[in-house]
Amino acid sequence: MDEKDVLALKKRYLLWLYKTTKEAFDRYERKFTQLEIDKFILEEVSRECRQAYLSDEREAIGEQVEAMRVYVTEKENACLKLKYRGKKINPEYLFLDIKLQALEKAIVKELGNEELRRIKNLYEQEMSERILHSREEK
Repeated sequence: MDEKDVLALKKRYLLWLYKTTKEAFDRYERKFTQLEIDKFILEEVSRECRQAYLSDEREAIGEQVEAMRVYVTEKENACLKLKYRGKKINPEYLFLDIKLQALEKAIVKELGNEELRRIKNLYEQEMSERILHSREEK
C-alpha cells in the first residue's frame, strides 16, 4: 500500500469519525438551538395575536399560542434533563464536546485546515439533504 492509499484510508476514517461524533453531539445541541428559535417564534406569534386580530379571533388563536407555550416549556425541561445530571453537565455531553475538538485537530494535523472545512461542509450538506428528503410520519 502506498502513501496515497494510506492517506485515503485515513481520510475516509476521519470523515466517518467526524460524522458519527458530530451527529451524537448535535443530538444535544440541536435541542437548545431549536428551543431558542421556538421561543422567538412564540414571542412573535404572541405579539401578532395581541395586535392584529379581533377579540374573538385572538381568543381562538390564543388557545394555539398557549399550546405552543406549553410545548416550548416542556421542550426546555426535556433539554435541561438531557444536558444536565442534577446540577452538573452530563459527562457524555462533555466527552463528545472534547472528542469533537480533538477530532478536528486530528483532521487538521493529517489533512489540513482546508480539508476540515470541506468535511464540515459535507456534513452540513448531508444533514440538510436528510431534512429536505425526510417525510413526516403521521
